Amino acid sequence: MLYWAHLANYLLPLITVPYLARVLGPAGWGRLAMALALGIYITHVVEYGFHLSATREVARSRSDRARLADLAAGVLGARALLGVLILPIPLVLQARLPVLGEHPALLWGAYLWGVAQGSSFGWYLMGMERMRQAALLDTGTRVLATAGIFVLVRAPKDAALVLLLQAAAGFLALGGGWIMVRREAPIRWPGWRATRDALRMGWSMFVFRASAGLYTAGNAFILGLFAPPQVVGYYAGAEKIGRAIVGLLGPAGQALYPRVSRLASHARTEALRMVRLGLAAMALGGVLLGIATFLGAPVLVRLLLGPGFEPAVAVLRVLALVPPLAAASNVLGIQWMLPLGLDRPFTRIVIWAGLLNLGLAVWLAPSLGERGMAWAVVAAEAFAAAGMWLYLRIRHLDPLQG
Repeated sequence: MLYWAHLANYLLPLITVPYLARVLGPAGWGRLAMALALGIYITHVVEYGFHLSATREVARSRSDRARLADLAAGVLGARALLGVLILPIPLVLQARLPVLGEHPALLWGAYLWGVAQGSSFGWYLMGMERMRQAALLDTGTRVLATAGIFVLVRAPKDAALVLLLQAAAGFLALGGGWIMVRREAPIRWPGWRATRDALRMGWSMFVFRASAGLYTAGNAFILGLFAPPQVVGYYAGAEKIGRAIVGLLGPAGQALYPRVSRLASHARTEALRMVRLGLAAMALGGVLLGIATFLGAPVLVRLLLGPGFEPAVAVLRVLALVPPLAAASNVLGIQWMLPLGLDRPFTRIVIWAGLLNLGLAVWLAPSLGERGMAWAVVAAEAFAAAGMWLYLRIRHLDPLQG
């Protein structure tokens, strides 16, 4: 069911990306990409890693109705607090970042979209392994947003509508999730204690998400600090295609994570067997996707981005190295280290990978532009995968051992 939802969610961008790239042009697409990257940073803050930490707790507490209610209240309180704390960000950027400050609607659209995306109840549905409900809710609202883009976005000045429509879809999904959760876990007013406990529970995963965002989602924003909007547009177009391809591996990991989390505490052998199968399948899928991306880069750029985006071909070929690396780090880190409770070493590895990406971006982007940013991403992905494997090997927890 998750793969059907992902199929729909990747077909939708395959339709909207060509349309938006042509309507907005490289510069307009670049500014939108920067705003989207900012929105993803905001999503990471509001979401706070609960899609991992809270999903794991739900998977472990399915039969404890009181515990589920406490979790729901705590997560709601934490996200509301975080949304208020980051409210000044658009105001600061409007005054300090001219490339977006001259388009305040993009900034506020990014804020609303980020808050909406980060507030989803998907963590609860995934923890209960209700893949059908989570998939239908997500897909249905995205279809509505996509339809709105084709109807309302007609010129570069309409770029902010892309974010506002997606924000509306996110809030609609939030309402639907609220109704589903209330049927079995009475949602109480979040008190300070529940909010505090949720923030403590999700801290390590928040650090992981924020650090991973430095080399998985926010690169268009980082590049925009050193390069003009059209260069950001070249990179963002290639990254959009590359991330969509990597995302094809996502449903397998989403389905595996709650099951391994449950088995790791009482059936380690069975959990290990599932992780080995997942590693083999996702690694093979990553290699095949990487080869297809490299060979098909000219065609993908021409079809999905259109005239004026030719420099994106070289970027996409560099990013073709990402799928196998991302597959390995996903299984070793999220599917194995987290169910084993190795949150801290996992988070430290991701932090160092994010810092490496940031440092290389500052060094390479001013001289190499969009290609320098792409190589920084590949280096960070390689560091993360190698670091996780080496740590597990040293601790004699490598799933390929024994």
